[in-house]
Amino acid sequence: MRLVRSPVLCNYYVTYRCNATCGFCDIWERPSPYVTLDNARANLRDLRRLGVRVIDFTGGEPLLHRQLPELLEEAKRLGFITTVTTNALLYPKQAERLRGLVDMLHFSLDSPVAEEHDRSRGVRCFDKVMESIQIARQLGERPDILFTVFEHNVQQIRDMYDTICRPNKLVLILNPVFEYNGVDTGGALSTDALQQLTNWGRQPGVYLNDAFVQLRRDGGNHVDKPVCRAGSTTIVISPENKLVLPCYHLGLKDFSINDDLYTLYRSEEVQKMVALEGRLPACEGCAINCYMQPSFAVDVNRYFWKALPSTLKYNWMKGTWKQLF
Repeated sequence: MRLVRSPVLCNYYVTYRCNATCGFCDIWERPSPYVTLDNARANLRDLRRLGVRVIDFTGGEPLLHRQLPELLEEAKRLGFITTVTTNALLYPKQAERLRGLVDMLHFSLDSPVAEEHDRSRGVRCFDKVMESIQIARQLGERPDILFTVFEHNVQQIRDMYDTICRPNKLVLILNPVFEYNGVDTGGALSTDALQQLTNWGRQPGVYLNDAFVQLRRDGGNHVDKPVCRAGSTTIVISPENKLVLPCYHLGLKDFSINDDLYTLYRSEEVQKMVALEGRLPACEGCAINCYMQPSFAVDVNRYFWKALPSTLKYNWMKGTWKQLF
């Protein structure tokens, strides 16, 4: 049973540029402009008309966009829930301008050991994350730690939780690694690692969408009975001001928006692409978190029930639950 027919999330790529060179990501390798404020204002108005509730200003590194505060201000003015994930290199300089504009602020941190985290990111940024935590707390912000879980660091969850998150009263978000486009992400998580994730998801102050774990146990999305609803739940906008379908990572086709996203999204050509969500050959086995999260929220199935407790838990911890209704 489908609960929601309209898209609920926009992954708004403000730039593909990044000041880190993470080995498990290839976005930073792409040439990229920055979105313009005028285009974004028009798109945000249309996103609201289409029913979108959450805007994820993403990249690349979103804080590289000098007008990110203005983009966030416009999104907040229109009533969106906003989210930003950053490596924190630029956060200390921009924290004051971002204050009060990000509902879900995530600092990426993949190890409680500075040398290991910096090596995974290709740049020294561990100390900036630690500095950013203190600055954010002084400003009354409530950032989360986004911990991408690989087979090699799953045993470090305990240290991350005990030494960084709990002392600073931060939510620990466990983000199971996913494979895409031939990028070397270290391989699939083992059965033992998946069970550890499930166990950690039950701890106070920890967010894990247990449907992510179940999907991996089931071998990911299957084209004969797809769980992915990337095209119908998530609108992806590129820095070139194009609508990307059926999702960013597959990116089979893009459409110039031309200041009328509402009409474009509802057009026959776009809706034909949306109807292919989860059914294309490359969709077999997919478990990309950023598309499965909204997919689990719109269809009442086993993944919906797996995801619901953790979703309610996180929004209760963050105080954003009232905005969902």
